Amino acid sequence: MGSPPRRSSRRSAGSRTPRHTPIRRLGPGLALVALVTGGAVLLGALQAQTLGLTILDRLVLAIVLGAMVRSAWTVPDSLESGISFAATPLLEVAIVLLGAAVDLPLLLRAGPSLALSIIALVIISLALGYASARLLRLPPRLAALVATGNAICGNSAIAALAPVIGATTAEVTSAIAFTAVLGVGVVLGLPLLIAPLGLSDYQYGVLAGMSVYAVPQVLAATMPVSALAAQVGTLVKLVRVMMLGPVIILVSFVHARRDRQETEDSGGLAVRGEYSARPLPWFLIGFLGLASLRTGGMIPDPIAGQLATVSGFLTLVAMTGLGLGVDLRKLRRAGPRVSLAAAIAMVALVSLGVLSIRLLHIA
Repeated sequence: MGSPPRRSSRRSAGSRTPRHTPIRRLGPGLALVALVTGGAVLLGALQAQTLGLTILDRLVLAIVLGAMVRSAWTVPDSLESGISFAATPLLEVAIVLLGAAVDLPLLLRAGPSLALSIIALVIISLALGYASARLLRLPPRLAALVATGNAICGNSAIAALAPVIGATTAEVTSAIAFTAVLGVGVVLGLPLLIAPLGLSDYQYGVLAGMSVYAVPQVLAATMPVSALAAQVGTLVKLVRVMMLGPVIILVSFVHARRDRQETEDSGGLAVRGEYSARPLPWFLIGFLGLASLRTGGMIPDPIAGQLATVSGFLTLVAMTGLGLGVDLRKLRRAGPRVSLAAAIAMVALVSLGVLSIRLLHIA
């Protein structure tokens, strides 16, 4: 009677192991990502052949097609791990590799005035975003999350600020829900400003870095324009991301007295355990590291070109993963006031970015 349980235990142990292997866990989702990516590449080729020009770059097509699939179909849970892997780790590696193609002296030619303007832009956009959200009668903590997400780096800033101000899961979810959808809209719409504003690739990279939510979306908005725009945008965005630490300290000081008792009563410690801050992500450190090696002549041109090619491919795959993570139906869940507050903050951010370029005479 004792042997059947032992055989069953061996079978169950053996059957559990394959299900937890990376291939089993990530394979189905990555297969869907590969399928949608192939569709984006095919659509890009078709528009070039039939129209004779490229209206939407493959990166944009990958995001749009992925969002359409996600919004029209309930993605099974078994695919989520692979999709998340494509959207996050693969993209982080792509950002690091992008640093090998960076010419730091060229990107820094605007001087310290650019960095100072980015810092001023973050502070002003924070104030405007919070004020507009409060005018729309959003609760103080939700207003702070929306304003910080707009001004700095989207979901990462929201998740980092949440435990500091004792935000609830519902508030974090509401702030993040519209960020993903609005971020895709900015990626699609921002390049349309190049011609009316007469922006050079360098200027457009500065604008994208100043106004787009997250580093992945900066790449999606700039890579279809040029490699220079992508490099400038990533570097400018890095300065914004570095503002996350000081901003969190400032906001926590402002909200400490007002929300201390409410945080304790609503279980704020549980939220602190769920959301963790990342003032400076590892992949941006890696980006700067490779950029420094490239500037110092330690990465030869042929290798830099190969790394840039790999970075472009991984970025395309990652854009599909990001698109598959955007459910357009979440607009209804976010609520009109949250949506309007985020949209107002984004318009203000883009306007301030254009104003900064003009005032600093960035050429």
